[in-house]
Amino acid sequence: MVKWLALPASAKNIKSSAMRIDFLLPGLHRVHRGAEVAFEAVATEIANLGLDDVKLIGSGDPIPGRPYDFQRIGLIPRERFESIPKFPPFRSESIDEEATWVLNALRQYQSRKADVTVTCSYPFVNWMLTRWPPMGKRPAHVFVTQNGDWPPYSDRSEYALFRCDGLVCTNPIYFDRNHARWPSVLIPNGMNPDRFGPGPAHRARFNLPEKRPIVLMVSALIDSKRVLEGMRAVARIPGAELVVAGDGPLRDQFDALGAELMPGRFRRMTLPLADMPDLYRSADVMLHPTFHESFGNVYAEALAIGVPVVAHDYAVTRWIFGDDYPGLVDAADESAITAAVSRAIEHGKPDALSRAAAAADRLSWRNIARQYRDFLAEVHDKHRSAGR
Repeated sequence: MVKWLALPASAKNIKSSAMRIDFLLPGLHRVHRGAEVAFEAVATEIANLGLDDVKLIGSGDPIPGRPYDFQRIGLIPRERFESIPKFPPFRSESIDEEATWVLNALRQYQSRKADVTVTCSYPFVNWMLTRWPPMGKRPAHVFVTQNGDWPPYSDRSEYALFRCDGLVCTNPIYFDRNHARWPSVLIPNGMNPDRFGPGPAHRARFNLPEKRPIVLMVSALIDSKRVLEGMRAVARIPGAELVVAGDGPLRDQFDALGAELMPGRFRRMTLPLADMPDLYRSADVMLHPTFHESFGNVYAEALAIGVPVVAHDYAVTRWIFGDDYPGLVDAADESAITAAVSRAIEHGKPDALSRAAAAADRLSWRNIARQYRDFLAEVHDKHRSAGR
């Protein structure tokens, strides 16, 4: 298993040649999913180093006080495509949304002004950045595996058209199976330790019961996150209340199952990103029963806050939490999830708090952004030396 990489101690360790770095992702400044949060955080910290011109291109609005430039490009949101039939390469509503954004970006975005472009969106954003404009030089392109490594790893169907000049792998599984093919680096996601840290609960603020154990799931309501399986496991715990922060196509199924299994004991909500630290602090345990994550920002946030986590036991979670973490279980076994959540409610808080400070240091966005910046500089230098 790949070990955690050493982190630069300060900006003095950073390669100093100035670059124009563009981060492109349709949801930037509009939604607060894991990839968007990661890109905005990395861009902020790179811009704060004061070495480069950093620009984000998304579909939201500029946010005052951010240290980077922002360009808004419109799209048709994915919710409008939830009932549309799926076929390659339009395999999901998120790809439908991406296609509408790229159609507008081809008219509005000028990639030639950048030295390096960065995305995690495939296929259309990657195709645009590696093939447009069709003539002349294009900037170096770095792809990040925030949404999985199938594009760089697979040669099937539309994935055979993937290209990049550098690959940021967000977990060691991705790095192990891609670094021989693409120039690659292993960099985790992280969190802001100034916001995510231990503190008092704020249950009244969220209208949560003071005396019931609160099980929190921070997740999109989609099949791969296994929110329905998580609900079935929590429903077996007498008195426990399940709170899910997220939305998605399974919202009606989630509500119907909750009404059947946990009447009066479940809640679904969507919150601004600024409210999430207090929601974590209000929980007794965070449950995340998905079988696979590219990284999982929720893991980093919960670790730094000091809330116990119950998650699937596999290579990525062992890499993030450590082999001795008590909340890692076989998430295919709902009885095992129930037992682990119950243990965490009763006994998990002291152990989780004891790990919080070390996790916050290891997973600080400031340290992670420095690793990004070094890799982007290496890719840019090689791209320029090759005369591309």
